[in-house]
Amino acid sequence: MRLAIISDIHGNLEAFREVLADIDQNRVDGLACLGDNIGYGPESEEVVKLICERDIPCVMGNHELAIVDPTYLDWMNPAARRSLVITQEYLSQDTLCYIHNLRPFMIFHGGLCVHGCPPDSITTYLIETSRRQLKQLFLAMEEKICFVGHTHFLAIISFDGEEVTRAPLWEGLNFMQRDQCYIINVGSVGQPRDGNNSAKYVIWDDSSGSIEVRFIPYNITATARKLLELGYPKSNARRLW
Repeated sequence: MRLAIISDIHGNLEAFREVLADIDQNRVDGLACLGDNIGYGPESEEVVKLICERDIPCVMGNHELAIVDPTYLDWMNPAARRSLVITQEYLSQDTLCYIHNLRPFMIFHGGLCVHGCPPDSITTYLIETSRRQLKQLFLAMEEKICFVGHTHFLAIISFDGEEVTRAPLWEGLNFMQRDQCYIINVGSVGQPRDGNNSAKYVIWDDSSGSIEVRFIPYNITATARKLLELGYPKSNARRLW
């Protein structure tokens, strides 16, 4: 079975549409989203509507959490906080209801899906966890694979029962060992931070044991222009490049 996993769209409708077009061409068997569909980008409302139209199962990200519980705004940097304040002005009641009903994790065709860190953390950054902490997480996981977002970086973390190994996740096919457990950081659709400005997502093939990383170009100029027109921080537009 081939399953597409996306994350951190952040209101970037231009990138999201191109990713969906690529997913459709790849004829996957399913599609799941790891949250942070809103914030930073200019079209959060439209992104959520499209997610609902496509009936894409999704977990809650920390930007959604800050809408549900505004005290989490205090944990965000000024640009992220300002972006969410602007974003909330454009969210419909239907979208706000959708956001409030999101859950912190889900099981998707045998894989654990969570925004930040297994088993159910919305806010923990995987890059800030030690090898010792990761080992404990792996030992507690019932699933052999977990997909996370949040950092906007691609990464693969493996566990052979004794040792934890961190490695980059490269564009194209990456193969996994059948006897190991994995945490896969799927990168970001709407605001990559890895030095390559293409939208990113992955396709998990559970039959071949592979993770395919897809780099998808999109119209960055259009997204940046919309950001500035709506009064979002200029740093949001610069970050797309």
